[in-house]
Amino acid sequence: MAVLIDENTRVLVQGITGYQGEFHTKQMLAFGAKVVAGTSPGKGGTRVHDVPVFDTVAEAAVETGANASCIFVPARFAMDAALEAIAARLSPVVVITEHIPVQDAIQVMTYARQKGLRVIGPNCPGITSAGKAKIGIMPNHLFRPGRVGVVSRSGTLTYEIVAALTQAGIGETTAIGLGGDPVIGTTFVDALELFQKDPATEAIVLIGEIGGSAEETAAAYIKARVTKPVVAYVAGRTAPPGKRMGHAGAVIAGTEGTAASKVEALSAAGAVVAELPGQVVGLVKAHLR
Repeated sequence: MAVLIDENTRVLVQGITGYQGEFHTKQMLAFGAKVVAGTSPGKGGTRVHDVPVFDTVAEAAVETGANASCIFVPARFAMDAALEAIAARLSPVVVITEHIPVQDAIQVMTYARQKGLRVIGPNCPGITSAGKAKIGIMPNHLFRPGRVGVVSRSGTLTYEIVAALTQAGIGETTAIGLGGDPVIGTTFVDALELFQKDPATEAIVLIGEIGGSAEETAAAYIKARVTKPVVAYVAGRTAPPGKRMGHAGAVIAGTEGTAASKVEALSAAGAVVAELPGQVVGLVKAHLR
């Protein structure tokens, strides 16, 4: 099984005629995802990789039955694109775009919650259900169907650990890239809940980083609700306070957001915390039933 997306997901790519949209549409199609439509205002009636292009999301959804979205439009237009997808009741809405203003992200998340729909991102690599579907930019060749759910704030570490799981013959159910911004749609807790309920997911890998309190919140949820093995890794152990480490949300402010506090919370909740990314797969193997 998988969570959030599967072989029945019908993907609409917003910004399909741009370089990133066109390139990653081809990759999603090669993975086996059902990309059924794209949008680019003023270019309706054209095709990209034989995918029909429409001027609006509403028109595309009606004509093709699209039920999920992937957004590649520039940051200044991303809020409107996401609101348009939510209005058309697409879910998940996967926002790849980075540098979206915080106030724009807040409006998107508020509207999605009002409609009861899911947003992944912004500033994320997307979501991949191994052997079934992909929305976003995760490399195709890394995945093989398996038993481990992966949720991460870091795109690069997602790729590294997924590749190791695949090489070890363990494989993945679904990998979710949450995004590294301060305001995101889907959280660690959301992903943990989904993986806990998924019968095919036998273990969970959680990849965190410095900044904010998302990992501490996840730890509390793990302690209260998660019965499956959780193996975690927290990036940024040597980061100095006040220094942003790549992601807008990866900032230590005072005593909040340190790697040490996250490791302590996760360990106390029963998760097994790796000191290095290369240790994750061995720890997963040791805790799989």
